Amino acid sequence: MGTQSKTEDGSSEVDAAREHKFGSSPPLTIGVEEELLLVDEECGLVADGAGVLERIDPGHRKAVSTEIFATQIELKTGVCLDAEQAAKELTEVRRAVTAVGARLMGSGLYPGESGEPELIDKARYESVKKDLASLLATPPCGLHVHVGVPDPETAICVANAMRHHLPLLAALTANSPFRDGADSGLASARAAAVRSYPRFELPRAFRDYDDFLRVADQLIAAAGVSDYTYLWWDVRPHPNLGTVEVRGMDVQARPQENAAIAALIQALAAKEIDSPGAPGLTREAIEESYFQAERYGLEARLMVDEDTAAPAPEVARGSLEVAKSYAADLGGEGALEEIDRILRDGNGADRQRRVYGEGGMEALLSDLAERSRT
Repeated sequence: MGTQSKTEDGSSEVDAAREHKFGSSPPLTIGVEEELLLVDEECGLVADGAGVLERIDPGHRKAVSTEIFATQIELKTGVCLDAEQAAKELTEVRRAVTAVGARLMGSGLYPGESGEPELIDKARYESVKKDLASLLATPPCGLHVHVGVPDPETAICVANAMRHHLPLLAALTANSPFRDGADSGLASARAAAVRSYPRFELPRAFRDYDDFLRVADQLIAAAGVSDYTYLWWDVRPHPNLGTVEVRGMDVQARPQENAAIAALIQALAAKEIDSPGAPGLTREAIEESYFQAERYGLEARLMVDEDTAAPAPEVARGSLEVAKSYAADLGGEGALEEIDRILRDGNGADRQRRVYGEGGMEALLSDLAERSRT
């Protein structure tokens, strides 16, 4: 079993998290992380994550990091006031990456045959490689959105509430219907892949911040990992950053789409801070809606209260109506128009299937790479 990592004063990172007052991120600011595939000119996967990091200009190096798969990188914004700023920063860092000879692809999974995975040699990933072993078959590319919160108890309130929105977010962002060259029958094959990983799950609702820390401490001890960042829940408080991090979504091809989802999350978080909702659905009901979203995308029926399920587009329009009333003050109203477009034209999974139907796998890979270019 691994030991907890230590801070400079000798305390564990978990102890440090207990003392953290969520003061490092101004409330309702956002940060966006997008995991992207690296491909060559023929749109085949290329193991160049470490090379990109070495070649990138120093001004953008903090915005780029490697992932456990060598064919994948993560791009991230700084602390942003709104979705427009986030989209601008994501666009800039994508351009910086392509300037050093890399080609990007934004899809929850690589649609074609991915072959034997090549993994990065990095200390943080050694325990992950040991634990996951053959589960690390293909790089899953997720979208992660951070929302700044003022204090730990507000973080718990927002994290608990965002659990209810996760099925809708999964339906809107589903962007991985193909795996290993074949249609998986799912809207998000990425979701199915990561559900086999430990600690990739919907967390239960927490009573308060101490309850979260108690659960985190026990999981850290049980898993033999160093800190809470190895708890890859679909939504989690992030004490070191002073945020709530919403995960569990497929990355989108275009940075504007990723920023639009961030705008929706930001506005829904603002609503929960302003007017917390009732406890609502059980974990089991949310998980079932989550599966429906991952299977059927925008054709899913999602639970809206204890007795009622509704079509995903109907749920989305209701959430958008709430979000738009907050987005105007947050600078995200324009970005939410992208959500309207998704509801009108379909999500990423719908587009992938349309393009594949018209031109096959070669056309699909080319379309994804072209749409991911800025």
